[in-house]
Amino acid sequence: MDEQALLGLDPNADAPYRQRAMAYFEQLKASQDAWEVCAEAVANGLYSDDHVKFFCFQVLEHQIKFRHAGLSAAQQQLIREALMKWLQSQLMSAQPEKPFIRNKAAQVFALTFIMEYLTLWPKFFFDVLSLVGLNPHGVDIYLRTLMAIDAEVVDRDILHRPDETRRNTLIKDHMREQCIPSLVESWFHILQTYQHSHPEITCQCLEVVGAFVSWIDLNLIANDRFVNLLLAQMSVQELREEACDCLFEIVNKGMEPTDKTKLVESLSRVLQAAGFFQVEQEEDVDFLAKFSRLVNGMGQSLVLSWSRLAKTGNVKDSAEALQAVEAKVPLLLQLLAHEDDDISANIVGFCHEYLQVLKQLPQLTDQQKSNIEAVMLAVMKKLTYDDEYNFENEGEDEAMFVEYRKHLKMLLDRLAQVSPELLLEAVRRVFNSTMQTWQSAAFMEVEVAVRLLYMLGEALPAAHGAHFTGDTAKTSALQDMMRTLVTCGVSGFQHSSVSLEFFETVVRYDKFFLVEPEHIPNVLMAFLDHRGLRHSSPKVRSRVAYLFSRFIKTLHKHMTAFIEDVLTRIQDLLKLALPDNGFPALLTSDDQLFMFEAAGVLIVQADCPAHRKQALMRSLLLPLTDAFRLLLAELQAEPQDERQAALADCLSHAVGFASRTSKAFSNKQTVKQCGCVEVYTDCLHSFLPALSCAVQRGLLRGAVRSFLHRMVICMEEEVLPFIPAAAEHMLKDCEARDLQEFIPLISQITAKFKQQVSPFLQQVFMPLVLSIFGVLSRPAEDNDQAASLEKQMLRRSYFSFIQTVTSSGMNEVLASQGAENIERVVFTIIQGAVDLPDPIAQKTCFLVLTKMVELWGGKDGMVGFPDFVYKHIVPACFLAPLKPTFDLSDAQTVLTLSECALTLKMIHLKRGPEFIHFLQQEYLPSLQVSPEISQELCQVLQQPDVKVLKSYMKAFFQRARL
Repeated sequence: MDEQALLGLDPNADAPYRQRAMAYFEQLKASQDAWEVCAEAVANGLYSDDHVKFFCFQVLEHQIKFRHAGLSAAQQQLIREALMKWLQSQLMSAQPEKPFIRNKAAQVFALTFIMEYLTLWPKFFFDVLSLVGLNPHGVDIYLRTLMAIDAEVVDRDILHRPDETRRNTLIKDHMREQCIPSLVESWFHILQTYQHSHPEITCQCLEVVGAFVSWIDLNLIANDRFVNLLLAQMSVQELREEACDCLFEIVNKGMEPTDKTKLVESLSRVLQAAGFFQVEQEEDVDFLAKFSRLVNGMGQSLVLSWSRLAKTGNVKDSAEALQAVEAKVPLLLQLLAHEDDDISANIVGFCHEYLQVLKQLPQLTDQQKSNIEAVMLAVMKKLTYDDEYNFENEGEDEAMFVEYRKHLKMLLDRLAQVSPELLLEAVRRVFNSTMQTWQSAAFMEVEVAVRLLYMLGEALPAAHGAHFTGDTAKTSALQDMMRTLVTCGVSGFQHSSVSLEFFETVVRYDKFFLVEPEHIPNVLMAFLDHRGLRHSSPKVRSRVAYLFSRFIKTLHKHMTAFIEDVLTRIQDLLKLALPDNGFPALLTSDDQLFMFEAAGVLIVQADCPAHRKQALMRSLLLPLTDAFRLLLAELQAEPQDERQAALADCLSHAVGFASRTSKAFSNKQTVKQCGCVEVYTDCLHSFLPALSCAVQRGLLRGAVRSFLHRMVICMEEEVLPFIPAAAEHMLKDCEARDLQEFIPLISQITAKFKQQVSPFLQQVFMPLVLSIFGVLSRPAEDNDQAASLEKQMLRRSYFSFIQTVTSSGMNEVLASQGAENIERVVFTIIQGAVDLPDPIAQKTCFLVLTKMVELWGGKDGMVGFPDFVYKHIVPACFLAPLKPTFDLSDAQTVLTLSECALTLKMIHLKRGPEFIHFLQQEYLPSLQVSPEISQELCQVLQQPDVKVLKSYMKAFFQRARL
């Protein structure tokens, strides 16, 4: 071997050595026989360096995996002998190899087995077992090999090709017939021999049994001697968790429901007799978590058996299965309520399915009702935070508890389906008793009481949140609890979790305040003071800003009396945070967006005259526009990049805040009706100069463009004078993304104002199109995926823009561009329809072609256009679907084909028999289409039902490709 190259295998080696090692590896992989030196090194233990040993196994692995069929019989024999000699050397060695080498060796053994067991090496296991006997080093390799075989042949999480799946099925069939009983016997002896002396080998063997039990004859494992051995190991500290996992796999094996019930019940009796059901006496929480998973598996298996037996009408056996389920409930409740969350989480699945069983029963017994109450109490207890939860710096443990809480919430939802009355009563009891003593209660008790009220909103659903109409028992209970929540003073509890839960609940049940509006002032104050927006926790302030905007949106009609007071109180929270302020702001700029939106809603929806709304909106927006002008001047003079970025960020926020206030307007309350047109045109005058700023262009253009989008939605023709100048600036020195983001704005203006913007569009159309062509024609590097994706998106935007123009009834925009330009644009549409392997763009192109034929393809259409139809559009409808990239099995492509069919239909509509004659006599014969099929296609084209044409076209092109 190349000793110099081998030096590069050391992870600490220099780069040139590592590169040489990689090159040597590739050379050995590619060679017909050079790899044989690695087989020799493995067989004879020529190297002591671990990295070289691993390297040799890697080379052998490659030969077996990818080149086995091409090896000569002698070479295949060489690999077998090398592996067995290496295995023999392990038996004699005082120290085992490092685990990473043993794992790689096991993989190579497993691959050899897979390639040769069915043909060349049927006695693989006999040979291996004969050699290793009960030698611990040998047994270790044998067990690792079995796990590697499981990963390659059995593991359902690994995707296999159909031929591999067939091979794996054959291997399993042969193993069941030839060697599984011998393997099971070997496992029993390993478990028996090593349970006291080598716990790690015993655990490995238990893992093997658990892996193989899913596809071998269960009677080989589920018998007295094996189960008794496993039970004994459940009491051995080092083995009990793995033994528990092994029993779980046995219980999980697919079986007939009656047999499964018998298996689980026999295991249950044995476990109970051995004292394992006495969970309160068990102190080992890691073992109990495994045991809880086992009980969960047993319970779910019994529920599945009951469900299957009940469906087949087997009354006797299904009753026995249900009895078996019920018998596990006391144990389920103990585990669910256990103080350790992992133990509790592992049994949630069984609990959920048990409640599903109860939901299906026609009538519940007293015992079942008391079980439901016990589950409720356990869930309520387990929802509670513990002392260690870190609210200010949530880490992995906190994330796990949040996830666990989601599972408990699912149980609560299921409880509500089984017995809504019981749940409502239980929550009411807990809530009322806690609210009476909240001043002296621990935060976690108060939080969970409010949380339960909050959770009822989803557990007992109501259409559109109408929890306070309809079913009187439910509405009066919820109304009582909400009244208590907002009047008992708990909003002042000094813990962030309670504060958050209070505001979340108030907003979830905001319809309560429509029934009892007298509580709105007190809750508003809670939002506005130290309990909400001025809370000491940034997390609470941030969430409350969002919740405040939701609260205002729902209840604005009841707030007219407080509007100016509220706006005054939140004034400091609406200030733009300047880059050199030095003071930390109470709210982030994202949170402030919600505050501006809330302020906008209060003003717009106020019950006051338009001039008052205008004054209030001006006082809200004027500080933003004033700051914007000053900051923009400063930015244009600023030389430092970092300071430029901070200023641009601030400018972008100012525009964003102004945009957000406009969300308050609606069809009933327009900008015009509220007298706010002048306020927003002033904003436009202030913001548009940013488009000509030479620095930080991307951020500023993005912000101003978003503002223009909002103004186009909210304002009428008052916005139009600003568009030409904005368009001119945005089309200067633009990149693909700039154009791609600008086109939707132009399309939006076109779709809304149509004829009003026709002169502007006629003027801007070709400059915009030429800018797009310019950007698309720029060369990009072959492997620059981002650039090619941007170009693809720009093409799509361009085609969409042409579609908007043609479908808005403004054919004069295109018609006025001159024959040469029109032809150029239409050719890009033809090219997009035929040559681009992008079905989304192609579909848009066919939509445009259909519209063009409709506009200009008739008798009084554009001069020369009918010739263009026959020369270019008709061929496009046939050439596009014949392209190899046009995938007729793809849903998006089939939609494109439908549009293509509609284009042909429109041509027939406009040109009539002339078109049919052209297809039959000229075009289809040029494609070598037979006269019979030509006639068939033309007949379908002339039928009124478009669906028939669409399905015919798909069949036509599928045939054409054969």
